[in-house]
This record gives sequence, C-alpha cells and structure tokens, in this order.
Amino acid sequence: MRLAIIPARGGSKRIPRKNIKPFCGKPMIAWSIEAALQSGCFDQVIVSTDDAEIAKVAREHGAEVPFMRPAELSDDHTGTIPVIRHALEWFNCQGQSIEQACCLYATAPFVSAEDLRRGLDILQGNDCDYAFSVTSYAFPIQRAICINGEGRVTMFNPEHFNTRSQDLGEAFHDAGQFYWGRAEAWLQGEIIFGPDSLPVLLPRHLVQDIDTPEDWVRAEWLFKSMQAQEG
Repeated sequence: MRLAIIPARGGSKRIPRKNIKPFCGKPMIAWSIEAALQSGCFDQVIVSTDDAEIAKVAREHGAEVPFMRPAELSDDHTGTIPVIRHALEWFNCQGQSIEQACCLYATAPFVSAEDLRRGLDILQGNDCDYAFSVTSYAFPIQRAICINGEGRVTMFNPEHFNTRSQDLGEAFHDAGQFYWGRAEAWLQGEIIFGPDSLPVLLPRHLVQDIDTPEDWVRAEWLFKSMQAQEG
C-alpha cells in the first residue's frame, strides 16, 4: 500500500490558520491534496491534523482524516519524522501494511502531480531510503556573508573571497514540498538529509517557502503569473 501523508497542525503562529487560509482561490491545503490525487501514486491520501476545522476542509477537498493527531505531536517542536511514523504505526495497528509513504507539506501550492510521480520513480528505481524535492541556490553559498551583533560583516568562508563563482561547486537545499520514503525508513527514524537519499530536482521558480506574510504575497504573485502564462 502506498500512502500520502499531509501534516497540517492547527497552531501556526506567523501566519495564523496558514494551512487553510485562502491561497489563489482555494484553501492552501487543497493544492497539495489535489496534486496527490491527480498523481495517481497513492492508495490513500490522508491528512494528519489535531484541528477539527482543518480536518473538515481536508475532507471537503478529497482527503481522508482517519485519526486525529495527538497533542504531544502537534507542538512547535515536533519534527516531520515522528508525525509520519505515528501515521504509519496507526495504519499498522489497523492491519494495513504500508510499503512507501510520501510526506507532502500542506503549504506547497507549487507541487505538481508530475513531480510526485518523478519522486516515486526515483525511490522505486534506486537503492535508497528517501527521494525528496530539492532546488539549487541562486548564489554560491561559499561566498555567503553574515552580520554580527555589532552590525559588522564577515564571510562564512573568507578563503573564497577571491574565488570565481564559476569555480565553486553548486549547492542545493530542501525545496520543502515532498519527501518520498520507504515505510521502514520512516519507522526507524532514518535521517532524510543523508547518503541514503536521492534528490528530485526542481527549478528555482517552483520553490517558495511560505513562512511569513511577505512570503505569502510573493508566492501568490508567482502562482498567478504562472497561471496566466499557462492560460
């Protein structure tokens, strides 16, 4: 059995009710649910939430909410792996065996059914525990700077001050959309950002963290622009 698990707790602080706040005409979580359903990858698409209103919105858009997430897994400090592990253990207790599970974030409106299918192909076609969305940094991270407590600037890697950008290796970061994994890896708490994971490369224009109101506005601009271009 193959499962999509969308974590969506109710206690968002920086953008209140972020998971169900309207984004370009739909509750934010609806975009992730629809991409998962359209991908054809999953036997079930579920939402793991502690919030009755989120559960209601999720069901209205085609997801299942077979359980309510316990409070101890719904605070600001709970990581992704324990939430996915809890869902898989719940299904195991119901006598349902999961082979692969995809953690799909509720705040990923740019996620596409095609990219979810690519992720599954990578996981199934290779000896790996996880396959997750990544994108490249737009600027060489070796030349990054920081500002100290006195407002002064220093380089993280001053040895690269005179190194040409084209001579520095490209760096990538988590795109924050989805994480395909084998069920046993989730259950055993295997690290995602490690040598047993493979990347699903996304172009930078399809990646946008949405953690602040400013992020939200920028994401809607990008999304509407893409919709206009696609007609």
